[in-house]
Amino acid sequence: MTKGWISRKAPVGLGIRLAIGVLLLSCSAAMAQSPSAVVPEGMAKQVSPHVWEIKSFPNIAIVVGDRATLVVDTGLGARNGATIARETRKLSKGTRLYLTTTHFHPEHASGDEGFPADTVLIRNAAQQKELEQHGAQFIELFRSRSPEFKELLAGQESRKPDIVFDREARIDLGGVTARLLWLGAAHTVGDELTFVEEDGTLITGDVVQNKVSPGIATDDSSVKSWIAVVDQLPALNAKLIVPDHSDPGDAATLIAQERAFLGDLETLTLTAKREGKSADDAAAAVAAEMKTKYADWSSLTGVPNMAKRAYAEK
Repeated sequence: MTKGWISRKAPVGLGIRLAIGVLLLSCSAAMAQSPSAVVPEGMAKQVSPHVWEIKSFPNIAIVVGDRATLVVDTGLGARNGATIARETRKLSKGTRLYLTTTHFHPEHASGDEGFPADTVLIRNAAQQKELEQHGAQFIELFRSRSPEFKELLAGQESRKPDIVFDREARIDLGGVTARLLWLGAAHTVGDELTFVEEDGTLITGDVVQNKVSPGIATDDSSVKSWIAVVDQLPALNAKLIVPDHSDPGDAATLIAQERAFLGDLETLTLTAKREGKSADDAAAAVAAEMKTKYADWSSLTGVPNMAKRAYAEK
């Protein structure tokens, strides 16, 4: 693979102030579903013809072709990265190994040093800039969360990517193609999706989950921009979605659910604003209504912050 297929136009407007409280809430919700941050051995499950998933914190996707294999996300720290690399070798048909990450948060991107030195690391430019600007601060934040996190992140250092792309990179793995896509800001500015074309499998990171409330972790994202990303997904005609903190599911269903949730949150917030409610009062009212309407969703603690974001948008 060469760099000839990589666009060199760089994203702009990446100034970020950290939304620490929202991140802690989303981290706690994810850990409630996965009580340990240690990636398990021998638990890879095939979810489509070329894609395997390891259920963990976060879920790890492995895309296997005849000549090469792509891993999506690293787990928390080098120890988990090494476990994922070993599990990947059991599944791989070829010797070439690629690695990409859905976004820069530590459970998704801090394990890259655990992979073999010849692994080709690929990220989009927006995500890489976030990592360089804020990665160290997020590592310290996660180290403070628990003794397990502190141990897993001991001595952590991030690798430099071998390839940085703008909006899309295509990787021919041999008999299957993985499309790495940056469609705009959602949970973070640099959220990346991976579409495995032949399988119709879309690996969505935090952009589309299975009944897990969305949470914005940067001031350079918004409810409006998240909706704009989700609105681009039906055109891919995906069949299956593999999210990072919930179960896989039918693509059309999960995309529609995510879009409905975001749309309802935005509409309810703007209605409250037009009625003259303050941002705090609107957020409280929207949170109560969303809790009732989406009672079977998890991590709804982030809804007030999302409502305040929508309230502030033009």
